[in-house]
Amino acid sequence: MRLSKFITLCGISSRRKSEDLIRSGIVKVNNVVIFEPQFKVLPEIDIVTVYNNRVNQTNSKIYVALNKPVKYLSDLSYNDDRSIARSLINIDAYLFPVGRLDYYSEGLMVFTNDGDFAYKIMHPKYEVEKEYQVKFKGILSSEDIKRIKKGLLINGYIYKINKIILFKESFKNSWYKVTVNEGKNRMIRIIGDQINHKVIKLKRVRIGNIKLGNLKPGEYRFLKK
Repeated sequence: MRLSKFITLCGISSRRKSEDLIRSGIVKVNNVVIFEPQFKVLPEIDIVTVYNNRVNQTNSKIYVALNKPVKYLSDLSYNDDRSIARSLINIDAYLFPVGRLDYYSEGLMVFTNDGDFAYKIMHPKYEVEKEYQVKFKGILSSEDIKRIKKGLLINGYIYKINKIILFKESFKNSWYKVTVNEGKNRMIRIIGDQINHKVIKLKRVRIGNIKLGNLKPGEYRFLKK
C-alpha cells in the first residue's frame, strides 16, 4: 500500500495533506524518514509514525475538546522547551489539532484523527463560527466597531469580525464577545493592533456548536457525535 494512502486511511488527513506531511519529513517508516508519498508499506508489518507517534489503520474516530492554557503551543512538535497542548491529552493515539490558538491565547481546541471532520471545521467555505472573549486595551469606539465589521485591508488581505458585543468594561480596558467565521493566523490580535487597541487577553469559547463549557485550563473531554 502507498504510504500516503495508508496515512489517509488512518484518518490523519486527506490524501493531498498526507502527501504534504510526508514531503515535510515528519513521517517515518521503521524509524527511517520517508519523503516519497508513493513509498510502499506493509500495514501489518511496518511501523509508521507521524511526529514520532505511531499511527494505525482504524475505524475508530476520536474527538476531544481541550481547554488550552496560556503558554502552550498548538503545534504537535517544536524545537525548543515550550510546552505542547497535545501533551495534556492522555490518550495513546495519533491526534492532531483542528486549527490553532497562538501561544499566549487560551480556550477551546479540538483534537481528532478524523481528517474529513477537521476539513469541514477549518475550510472557509463552510463558514464555521468561532467565538472568543477578548480583552482589548481601552474602549472601542463605535467607529472602531464599524471598521472591523466592514473589514480592514492588512497586507493585502481582508480581516473582518462578524459580530462584536461589549460585555464587560473597566476604567481602562474592555471585554468583548467576538465572533468570526474564518481562521487567519493571529487574526484578532492583528485587528487589535491595526485599530490601536492591543489585545490583552484572548479566550476561545466556541467552535461551531462545540462549546468550551466548564472545562478548566488543561482539562479535556470527549465529544459526542
